[in-house]
Amino acid sequence: MPIIKSAKKAARQAEKRTEHNVEIKKAIKAALKAFKANPTPETLAKAQSEYDKAVKKDLMKKNTAARRKARLHKIAKNAGVKLVAKKAATPKAAAKKPAAAKKPAAKKPAAKTTTKKAAAKTTAPKAKAAKK
Repeated sequence: MPIIKSAKKAARQAEKRTEHNVEIKKAIKAALKAFKANPTPETLAKAQSEYDKAVKKDLMKKNTAARRKARLHKIAKNAGVKLVAKKAATPKAAAKKPAAAKKPAAKKPAAKTTTKKAAAKTTAPKAKAAKK
């Protein structure tokens, strides 16, 4: 058992996280079992969604989820399930007005600037020449 207060808190947090992760893994297994028992586009989408949630929660690596989703697609294809393509654009995106074209800003001619450094450079050699 941890003795230090921060270690006790860390142990409590780890316990809660483990419990949460187990719930997510159970949801994945249930969705996978449902898909294998009855391969339909709905069960495929549910299983893929569970994998995506696991990646979002950092429970699974992105490539692992992608590999498993590819296997689901292979099973679906062999079972003769018609895969539904996602819609390209949402209705909200189509309803937006096109952005107005902006006119290019007029360029201003470069103004001559005299800074202290530029003035010092031009006067410094004269001052040295005068000292010699």
